[in-house]
Order: sequence, then C-alpha cells, then structure tokens
Amino acid sequence: MASDAEAGSLVRRQRELASLYATVKSLTALGELDDVLRSIVHHAHDLIGTDFTYLSLVGPDGRLSARAAEGTVSPSFLAAAIPTSVGLGGKVLASRSPHWVRDYAASTLIEHDPAFDRLVTTEKLVALLGVPLVIRGEAVGALFAADRSERSFQADEIALLNAFADHAAVALDNARLYEESRTALRDLRVAYRKTERAQAIHEALTGVVLAGGTPGDVAQLLADQLGGGVTLLDRTSPLETDLAGAVEEARRSGRCTTSAEEDGTTLAVAAIQAGDSYLGALAWRREAAPDDVDLRTLERATHILGLLILKEQAVAEAAERVSGELLTDLMVGGPGIGPAQRARARARGIDVDRLDLVLVVESPAWSATDLSRRLHDIARDHAGLAGEHLGRATMILPGDDATPEEVHSGLRRALGGPVVVIGERAAGHDWAGAFSLASRCGAVVRALGHTDLGAMTRRYALYAMLFDADRAGELDRFLEDSIGALLDHDRRRGTDLVGTLSAYYDNRANVAATARALHVHVNTLLKRLDRASEVLGFDWRRENDLELQLGLRLHELRTT
Repeated sequence: MASDAEAGSLVRRQRELASLYATVKSLTALGELDDVLRSIVHHAHDLIGTDFTYLSLVGPDGRLSARAAEGTVSPSFLAAAIPTSVGLGGKVLASRSPHWVRDYAASTLIEHDPAFDRLVTTEKLVALLGVPLVIRGEAVGALFAADRSERSFQADEIALLNAFADHAAVALDNARLYEESRTALRDLRVAYRKTERAQAIHEALTGVVLAGGTPGDVAQLLADQLGGGVTLLDRTSPLETDLAGAVEEARRSGRCTTSAEEDGTTLAVAAIQAGDSYLGALAWRREAAPDDVDLRTLERATHILGLLILKEQAVAEAAERVSGELLTDLMVGGPGIGPAQRARARARGIDVDRLDLVLVVESPAWSATDLSRRLHDIARDHAGLAGEHLGRATMILPGDDATPEEVHSGLRRALGGPVVVIGERAAGHDWAGAFSLASRCGAVVRALGHTDLGAMTRRYALYAMLFDADRAGELDRFLEDSIGALLDHDRRRGTDLVGTLSAYYDNRANVAATARALHVHVNTLLKRLDRASEVLGFDWRRENDLELQLGLRLHELRTT
C-alpha cells in the first residue's frame, strides 16, 4: 500500500511539475495583457484542480478588481471590485504572502465586503486560497483558487499555486511592458507620420514661394493640407474684438494661440512678424482641435509668409518710389511731355498721353503717405501713377477709366472711414495746374465741413477760383467792398458784427433762432442788426443783400 501511495504521489507530482513547466513555457511568449491574464487563470485552474479560479488586479482607482476567471457561473463576478483593505485579498496584498480560509462566509478573521459577500453566495464559494502577484517588490494583484465545499489547503497546494503565481507575475510584467512598448511604438508611428506630413507641408509651402506664389496662395495651401479655413489678416485689417485679442496675445507670446468658438470650432491664431515689425496674422478655424504638430506647422508658415511679405513690400516700395518720382517729374516738368518721361512711362506700361485725370485724396484718419500706398494699387490696375506730391496723396489716371466717385467708393471700403477725393482734368498735359485747382477745392471742401465725398472740381470751382493765389488781390477788393466797413468796425470797437450777420443768414433770417445761437436776448440782437445797417450805410435787410451774403461766406471760408 505504501508503494502505491508513493507511486500515486510521484505521478501527481510529475503531472504538476509538467503542467507548471508547460504553463511557464506558454506564459513566456509575449502577448496581449488580457490574453495573458486568461491564460494564467486557465493554467492555474488546471494545475490546482479546484472548482474555480480567478485573478484580480489593483486598478487605477485603488480597488481590487477581478480581471479573469474560470469555473465561475455568475457573469457579474468579473465586475466585482472591492477595496484593497478588506476581504482575503486585502490580507494577501498587505502581507504579500498566501492566505486561505476553510469557509469564507463564516470566517471572522477577515473584514467582509457586503457586495462581494453577495457574489460569494451566488457562486457558492466556501474554501478560498489567495496568493500574491508581486512585481518588483510591489503586490499588484492576487491569484485565487476556490472550492464550493469546506476544506483545508495543504502546504504543497499552497506552495504550488504560490510558485505558479511567481512565474505568472513575470509573464504579467512582460505583458504590461509589451503593451506599453506597443503603445509607445504606435504613438511613435503616429508622431512620425505627423512629422512627415508637417515636413511635406513645409516643402510644399517653400515650393509655392519659389514658384512666385502670393501670401494668399500660401494661406490656401495651408487650408487644403490642414483642413478648415485659413484667413490671412493684413496688418491694417480691422478686427473684431475677440480676434484682435487673439492676435495681440500671439504677438506678445510669439507662439500660436488657440480658443474655442461658440459654433464649436477651434480658432488658432499665429502672428506674422519680422523682428519687432508686425506684418499680419494667420487665423485658422476647423472643427477638430489641432494638435501640437499642426500648431507648429502654422507657426512655421508665418515665417515663410514673413519673408514673402517683406519681399513683396520691397518690390512694391520700389515700384511706388518709381511711380511717385515719375508723377512728380510730370508735375514739375509740365505742361508737355519730354522724351525721357515718355520712355519711363512706356517702360511701366503706361500711355502718358491718356493721363488726364488728376486726383487729390485726403482723410482725417490717414496720413498722405498711407493714402499714397493705397492709391498705388488703384493706379497699377488702371495703368496710372500715384505718389505723394507737395504733402498730398495724388494720383493721375486715364480719364475714361475711372471717376472721383468710383475711386472714393473703393477707398471708403478699403479704409473703413471717411475720405475726400477731388478730381480735375489736365488740359494740355498741365497736371500741375489741375493739381493746384484740385488742392484748392480740397481746402474749400474742408472749410465747408465735408469729410466724405468724391467729386470733380466744378462742384466747387467758383470758391476755388476765388482762392487762387494769382487772384488774391481780386478777392481782397471784393471783401473790402462788401464787408470792409463791418470788419473795420469790429477791429476798432471790439465787436463782432460780421459774426452776428453770418449767424443771421445761417439761421435763415430767423431772429429768435439767431438769438438762441448767439446766446443773446432778441432785443440785443435787433440792436446789433440796426448797428450793422448804420455801419454799412444802407438797410441791408430790405435791399438786395446778395453781395453782403457772398462776402460774409467768402470771409468765413478764408478764415477757416
């Protein structure tokens, strides 16, 4: 009998060792984490021979959760998760050593978890053995063998399951490292593809520039490659409050800024700068939030755009300088066209014989230099010339191509503010004479309080003629004859009869309205009007006063 027992024990021992060897060999192969967990439980179940076996791991939430099981009957068992401080698992984790109980439900040596106790009842779990899974000195979980009847676990069973758990922990660690490596490799491949895409976009952007593309072409290429919409903002573009804030932040930080829009899209803004000079910005909108590689691509595009814009500015400034010099040469050298002037104009594709409309442009919000830059674009489109002449933004165009009204309308939209455009025909290539008359009319327009219009000089020709420097003597004589007595009286007596009569006519000869405008009593006003009649020597309120009205108006314009 002893020999049969020994033989049976030897056979069982050989079976266990063979199973352990086969299990360890199978677990050394790298695989998915969940596959390794299921394999560990399957082999442990076969090795120990209990009713069921399961494996639990400590999750990110700090709870011990069942991850794999074999022999269980309840699907909800794998959803079990208990605190690491309770149950048999808590004792195994705390001591990092095996523990077992003959009857789990009746045991008073462990702290019970009500939710797990309900699963114990469902599974009819009675005897339970738990061994720790230790990786690099840390208990990361436990392997359990359970029977549905009360029993004790022998030392060789405990040793066998514990030995198996040690090997399983190695396999588990390998599986985790394998999963982390695969994740890292996947992330690396994604990053590499993004880098390749960014490099391809950068090469495409460079190709656009080398092929003579415009900043608009660069913006369109970005939109095609990155998706969404890309807007190129000029440095003078009027911006909405939110967009202006994003541009300012991008300028301040030197990096791309992002923000979520109300429509669910993401707005990314990158400033285009050359040193401290602000040249504009790129605004990119799309539904999907951009990643860091996309944002860096947008930033690199601004560097290319900066070089392209600086190049265009240099070319434009050279063209503007040549155009302005030729315009000044025609103004100073005319009337008439010299051979050198005609050759220079022909080299620029301009038929100087057609240039007969001189335009003088003014705006309260823009300098003559800035206005001249705007005029260059218009002049180029109409084969004309533009520049700054005698401190005024000036343009000469073919008269059949444009009108002051059309130029005013285009500038008004571009500037977003009031602008005055006065035009005059240059007879016999006398551009200087046309410029002089248009400039004088511009002064009259300002004196009349007009700040936003486009018109030919004939609308103000009468006034402009009177303010001709060559006819200043005639104006002086007219003013002396019409209101000279009033001016002399005001100078000697310190009165303001001229201002009183001007206010009287401005208020359509309404005494009450004039008194209110001058902040005086009606009787005081009537006395002043009577005094004016005495000074003038006639009853101007009953006789023909056209000359008096014209004299007062011209005096007011000259003073203004």
